[in-house]
Amino acid sequence: MSVKECGDHREARRKFFRRVIASILVFILIVLITIFLIWAILRPSKPSFTLLDTTVYAFNASAPSLLTSNFQITIRSRNPNDLIGIYYDRLDVYAEYRDEEITLRCRLPPTYQGYNDVNIWSPFIYGTMVPVAPEYSLALDAEQAAGSVFLMIKIGGRLRFRVGAFITGRYHIHISCPAYITFRGQSDGVLVGENAVKLQFVQRCHVSLW
Repeated sequence: MSVKECGDHREARRKFFRRVIASILVFILIVLITIFLIWAILRPSKPSFTLLDTTVYAFNASAPSLLTSNFQITIRSRNPNDLIGIYYDRLDVYAEYRDEEITLRCRLPPTYQGYNDVNIWSPFIYGTMVPVAPEYSLALDAEQAAGSVFLMIKIGGRLRFRVGAFITGRYHIHISCPAYITFRGQSDGVLVGENAVKLQFVQRCHVSLW
């Protein structure tokens, strides 16, 4: 085989590989554009969350700056999308007092939420002898003596959206639900058992997604 023939053969192979790579890139570009157009047309909305009630089994502040609490909360989640499903891969629920976590994190089971579906969870969250900052401890004592303590029920985790057979990457979700815990007698809630009180809220939660 002559040198010219070898050169022509190598050049033909280069052209062939360039065409294959160009075809693959064009295919990937078409797929990405299609996904983007579908996503833009469907206009996905983030899910909504509502705190329905909180049952208080224990809420006791003790010296020095320690707090024991035990709640069962009821959370409702709704998927507002008509053509988009939601995979909740991970959701952790806990309570905060003035930006300090006062309970352990409770992980909800992974679940799929279909179009316009509603899910309801009723997890228990609790903390035993949890340290509270001294300045917050004084405020907590004052609020409890006044008959009402403001808490924040937090939910953090990750989710994915599903459009037909296409499933997105994971998004971070953060939910904040205000909750007032009252101590002024049974008129503020429904007595459950001997010591527990169920407080009705139906409080809309703030949802952020990124």
